[in-house]
Amino acid sequence: MSEIFKNIPEIKYEGKDSKNPLAFRYYDANRVILGKKMSEHLPFAMAWWHNLCAAGTDMFGRDTADKSFNAEKGTMAHAKAKVDAGFEFMQKLGIKYFCFHDVDLVPEADDIKETNRRLDEITDYILEKMQGTDIKCLWGTANMFSNPRFMNGAGSTSSVDVYCFAAAQIKKALELTVKLGGRGYVFWGGREGYETLLNTDVKFEQENIAALMRMAVDYGRSIGFTGDFYIEPKPKEPMRHQYDFDAATAIGFLRQYGLDKDFKMNIEANHATLAGHTFEHELRISAINGMLGSIDANQGDYLLGWDTDEFPSDVYSATMCMLEVLRAGGLTGGFNFDAKNRRPSNTYEDMFYGFILGMDTFALGLINAAKIIEDGRLDAFVKQKYQSFESPVGEKIRSGKATLAELAARAEEMGAPANPASGRQEYLLGIVNSILFN
Repeated sequence: MSEIFKNIPEIKYEGKDSKNPLAFRYYDANRVILGKKMSEHLPFAMAWWHNLCAAGTDMFGRDTADKSFNAEKGTMAHAKAKVDAGFEFMQKLGIKYFCFHDVDLVPEADDIKETNRRLDEITDYILEKMQGTDIKCLWGTANMFSNPRFMNGAGSTSSVDVYCFAAAQIKKALELTVKLGGRGYVFWGGREGYETLLNTDVKFEQENIAALMRMAVDYGRSIGFTGDFYIEPKPKEPMRHQYDFDAATAIGFLRQYGLDKDFKMNIEANHATLAGHTFEHELRISAINGMLGSIDANQGDYLLGWDTDEFPSDVYSATMCMLEVLRAGGLTGGFNFDAKNRRPSNTYEDMFYGFILGMDTFALGLINAAKIIEDGRLDAFVKQKYQSFESPVGEKIRSGKATLAELAARAEEMGAPANPASGRQEYLLGIVNSILFN
């Protein structure tokens, strides 16, 4: 097999003063932070769909980048060329994981039996490529949003035939995930939602989505899948209103239908901002509910109202992300770069520059988050803020032994409480800035 990314060397750590564009300045895989190597804190993954498939097409124009990798598109030869390109790419960057949708791997045939045959063929080839490397599958999923059959969703469809087809895709994608040793399986409900309530039975659709997920769990466990199932929340786009709006909504859905023991959240930064939240908010809500699983590492454009999937460059956001991840004890999944180069960034070098940017950004975020934890002032302030609940009455409230009547009687004795202490937000932001910028 000939080299695809010619003239691009193995990307190495050279330190913050390096001017080499094909080098890491902050991501040092073997650097130990808070007792673990950076590579253990940051299990990075390559998204098959963006890195090997997306070629710059948008709603206003066709491809600007060549992702043929010297093979004819729409053929199994091209599918294998993408495998070759992906493994060369991951090895040159030191990335240990990849993620995939079923139709990222092979061209979809008119007959699902032929599609499945192609999937078997290509995953056999992927297994061959994995041998002798330390590259693994982070998670798999099924694309149940691109094909016109899914115009009304997969689990939320009004067609029982489409529902059965979705079940068949999930079944095969789970088998492939197990075959490739995947640590997780993701449900991204790209069209699980509605445009108008005038033609929608929300309760009916949500019950059907839950039933499909329950069948997936049962089948996955029956074939030896021991990892986590994930929901990836997103509030809108492509549907006007999607059922997995944000982490809190998705967690409530899982608990309502008894799926919370098998599912965790796969949080995407860009989806968080589309929901009107910060990235760290979605991570915190997931963590305090015991459901922080994996992360799609990207960022959006605050001036644009859609899912731009940019490579992360915001060090402040990455720092807040890593602070939540460290406090939660890490992830069961990893950091998948669900990100794509901008349309004018259309060369092979740009593919590497994007990943270098993202990996360095999260490495800086990890370094900064560890400094914040070691500094201790933020944690001490939060502890002090709630100190009044360490009093006898506070402890009684926290233990669930207080009654409304006795608390009301205490309030009457006081007459009026003193104002709470200052939240000192500006002071705390100053601490963060002093740590980030020395």
